[in-house]
Amino acid sequence: MVMKTDYRPWPALWALVIGFFMILVDTTIVSVANPRIMAALQADVNQVIWVTSAYLLTYAVPLLVTGRLGDRFGPKRIYLIGLIVFTLSSAWCGWSNSIEMLITARAFQGLGAAMLTPQTMSVITRTFPPQSRGRAMSLWGAAAAVATLVGPILGGVLVDSLGWEWIFFVNVPVGLIGFILAWRLVPSLETHSHRFDLPGVALWAVGMFSIVFAIQEGEKYDWGQLWGPVSVWNLLGFGVLVLIGFLGWQHLGRGEPLLPLRLFTDRNFSLANSAISMVGVSITASAVPLAFYYQLVLGFSPTRAALQMVPTAVLSGLLAPWVGSLVDRVHPRILATAGLALMAVSLVWYAAWMVPDETLWWRLLLPATLMGAATSFTFSPIGTTATFNLAQADAGAASGIYNSMRQVGAVLGSAAIAALMQVQIGLHLPAGAASGSQAAGQLPPEAQAGFSTAMAASMLLPAAASLAGALITVFFTERKDRGSWRDSAPVGGPAIAQDVH
Repeated sequence: MVMKTDYRPWPALWALVIGFFMILVDTTIVSVANPRIMAALQADVNQVIWVTSAYLLTYAVPLLVTGRLGDRFGPKRIYLIGLIVFTLSSAWCGWSNSIEMLITARAFQGLGAAMLTPQTMSVITRTFPPQSRGRAMSLWGAAAAVATLVGPILGGVLVDSLGWEWIFFVNVPVGLIGFILAWRLVPSLETHSHRFDLPGVALWAVGMFSIVFAIQEGEKYDWGQLWGPVSVWNLLGFGVLVLIGFLGWQHLGRGEPLLPLRLFTDRNFSLANSAISMVGVSITASAVPLAFYYQLVLGFSPTRAALQMVPTAVLSGLLAPWVGSLVDRVHPRILATAGLALMAVSLVWYAAWMVPDETLWWRLLLPATLMGAATSFTFSPIGTTATFNLAQADAGAASGIYNSMRQVGAVLGSAAIAALMQVQIGLHLPAGAASGSQAAGQLPPEAQAGFSTAMAASMLLPAAASLAGALITVFFTERKDRGSWRDSAPVGGPAIAQDVH
């Protein structure tokens, strides 16, 4: 297509950034509110983590197709629909009077986010000339970095002053303003026909839900039960088989595939997708036990708990531009492997110092700082490597896959940390010691040591995922002769920073 020249891309981008920023804030704002939600809705640990898992699941699964919806019906139209769904479901979240209703509303919120997110990158690509696209992506990345800092702090302030419901109600006026601005400022772009792989969508959704449900509900339905109507092993095996069937359908099915498997013949693309999924596991899984530890063991308010995470967000944001320039001169394999290895060290460091002594709170700022440095060395090198050897015509499909794999890692990390925390709490605490009725404040002294041990042991899961990611990035190969590494923009761009919380 011939790009029009009468667009006003910068006002359009600022309008899109409002919705994008809101979604990123919402992925980080919930973690500090989990203990208060448990107390208010009389939920257990597993149920309250489903509030996050449901959002991530309905965010991750549709990403393979929502970008193409924008191509088919116009990115502006799909963006506005996604913003409406997200904003209305945010109000629904705030009005929820049961944990089941909140989980359902969060699932609709994730669907709105999945519709909205790919359209922002599509509009940037189609309205900015190549020579200005880097500055546009920098603004996009800055919004992501600020959101990771603002989200937990804003969440803590709202929970402490107005109640947990307001972490969702705050989206309503922001969404309304974002809708009006996007309606007026974002251009209507040319559409392209697509044949949607509905069987592929169904197989992908059923397989992912089965696996996530089996992992997160494993403790509830007795991991030791191998057979029977409620065996989680049966459900897990079913999910794996369905995903194998999905891959077979993508290989053999006619028409436009949902997941172009030919892209995975590029070694770096395959490795980068595996690595970014491990990053998604690590960052999502580490935030949950930390929030519980700070509030239930050390007795911190949600605001103070969020402030403990500030060094991670600040250092990551400060170092990210410098690391981006290093990718020009240093092989991404070195940068990504170092970043992931440091991430694993920081998480083990956290685990070693998570003890029931609130006078030692200050020393936990040290692993938080190392975590921020590690994160800054992780995202850009992996994203740059993912697409460097791919043709420009494959950039759209590759972006959808890469973002989906990041979110798949996040939802699997959320499910896995829920299962592991339940197991560890069962091992180290008497029944009911960390129930929802006690989650509004500090645990009794006799329960603090056991709960600290449980949360510390849970931190080893994201540490192991980081180490696995480092082992994957070691095998990044030398680039083909196409100039600088930076000649190919990272897939997913700075949006990957949304997982940093």
